[in-house]
Amino acid sequence: MRWALVAAKSSVGVWHSGCVLSKGMASVPATSPPPLLESSLGYHGAVSAFKRRLIEATLHQVSGNRTHAARMLGLQRTYLLRLIRDLGVAAPPPPTRGRRLA
Repeated sequence: MRWALVAAKSSVGVWHSGCVLSKGMASVPATSPPPLLESSLGYHGAVSAFKRRLIEATLHQVSGNRTHAARMLGLQRTYLLRLIRDLGVAAPPPPTRGRRLA
């Protein structure tokens, strides 16, 4: 497995064959490297931005299913829901269940 670390000022990304890699989940296809973060963002802002992008990509992979996304990320579902709320993740609406109301 080949790993590359790309760093510029305050942003750090891990790339492999055009995919962003993260521990505990399959690689997420990336068409281009993420935009460089502003230096004023700082460490905590950069970590929050990374978490937000990772959660958004995972939710996209599982068609908005938050339970499956939490499993892929190795998180409790309730903690994932808190992160979605706190980080302002642009999450698709959760899938509707197959029930019909009579």
